[in-house]
Amino acid sequence: MGDISARRKSPAWSDNTLFKTVFLLIICEQVHAQCKIVKCNSEYLSATLNLRVSNKNAVYCNALRSYSQCTRNTARTCRGDLVYHSAVHIIEDLMIQHNCSKEGLSTPPRRHPPQSIPENPPKQACDYEKVFREKHGKVPKYLHCGVFGDPHVRTFGGEFQTCQVKGSWPLLDNEYLFIQATTSPLNHLSNATVTSKLTIIFKNMKQCIEPKVYQAEVGNLPAAFDDGSINGGRRSGGKSLTIHERESGYIEIQASYIGTTIRVRQLANQLSFSLRIAEEISQAFPEAQDLQLCVGGCPASQWLSRTKDIGQPTLKSLDAAKLLCREKLPVEDVYFQSCVFDLVVSGDANLTSAAYHALEDAKDFHPEPGTLHIFSGGVKASSLVVHFLLLVCAMTTVWSL
Repeated sequence: MGDISARRKSPAWSDNTLFKTVFLLIICEQVHAQCKIVKCNSEYLSATLNLRVSNKNAVYCNALRSYSQCTRNTARTCRGDLVYHSAVHIIEDLMIQHNCSKEGLSTPPRRHPPQSIPENPPKQACDYEKVFREKHGKVPKYLHCGVFGDPHVRTFGGEFQTCQVKGSWPLLDNEYLFIQATTSPLNHLSNATVTSKLTIIFKNMKQCIEPKVYQAEVGNLPAAFDDGSINGGRRSGGKSLTIHERESGYIEIQASYIGTTIRVRQLANQLSFSLRIAEEISQAFPEAQDLQLCVGGCPASQWLSRTKDIGQPTLKSLDAAKLLCREKLPVEDVYFQSCVFDLVVSGDANLTSAAYHALEDAKDFHPEPGTLHIFSGGVKASSLVVHFLLLVCAMTTVWSL
């Protein structure tokens, strides 16, 4: 699990993004019984997974043409199916990106043999912290990410951003976990968007757990995985992944096999997400897979200022929002700013709880209590300071020549 440098990029369909999306389409249980789109999705994945050929683009084009043909064959029975229509749009975008012609060769799907699973994997391999401590003589370093409100993101690096992301965005995507948030308008009376759905995929780890999917939506916060189970399955390390409904009304998922704890809350008409994860696990992804809000934050094009983009509130409404937020958030940090922003933009006083509980989760999860509160007034203030200092140094060097 090597270090990587996370870079931001604008959201665009890539082969990796398609893999995630198609995987979600496959597990979606809302597909009409007569619609065969799941078969098309599965065949495309089989044809393109783990390619080790020099002419990858030609192979992708062939596979995309086969995928497109498959969707056309099932179009009649899939009319009105959201999964089907999503797949059609994705194919069109990727055909353009790969510069694929609509006419040409197509390839039948490749078949992969099923992975063999050891009968008796060692239980100690499914306790990440214990294994790490025995190997390195110290506890692992943990990172924290939180997403709440309209939506605000605290990244692993300690940056705090307010974003205008709409639709579905990956929060985390590595070898072990895939977490996606979907945003929707809060109500028809405001421009506020909030997280309305969370999808969490625990990928297959044959030493410990079976693959598991957890999905939460506003109005439906289940205390079980999609298959009805509450742990990682029948493997010997199955209990290293468990799900719990806490008394205070939130869901907590503990994945000790990867040193990870996740909390999902519903507060007002929105979902909040908090994560504590071992640093080594958070870095287990290739460089091309860098669009993850918890890792690099939102693309720059999606940033909002919590002061400038708040609209034109009256002084009375702004003061009222500050007074309401101050009741739960006495420290005027970015959580306080976010609370005020959400109240003014949405007009929903219940959103004060979102910022408050995000801070409470950060108190539990953040590894460095001294940096819990962030007082930056803007996005990426630390980076701006660094760039300013570098510019000053460069100018000083030039002047001295």
